[in-house]
Amino acid sequence: MAKEINENFSDEDVQLSKEELKKRRAEVTAYYKDHIKDLKVQKEYEELLRDIEKTRAERIQAQMYLAQAMAGPEEGSPEQINAARAEAVQQAAEDWNAEQAAAPPKRTLKRTE
Repeated sequence: MAKEINENFSDEDVQLSKEELKKRRAEVTAYYKDHIKDLKVQKEYEELLRDIEKTRAERIQAQMYLAQAMAGPEEGSPEQINAARAEAVQQAAEDWNAEQAAAPPKRTLKRTE
């Protein structure tokens, strides 16, 4: 089949196609090289966000551990203990949500369509 294609086109036509291919390949390569810088910055940004979220979660976990250690043994019936635990979890969730709401909004990429 390759022979058929070559027979239908002159050597000059095939040569022009190769030149066009080289030109387009160079354009695509340049395009990707230009965007690598932006993507590296975005990757660093995403990694920093991940690290911040991880640090926040570890801090909340440490606060819960300290609160449990400082509280000492729990007194009361199992129902009271479970209710107190549920309240503590609810309070931690509210604190987390308040902290997330106070954080600056996450940036998104602008679409250029």
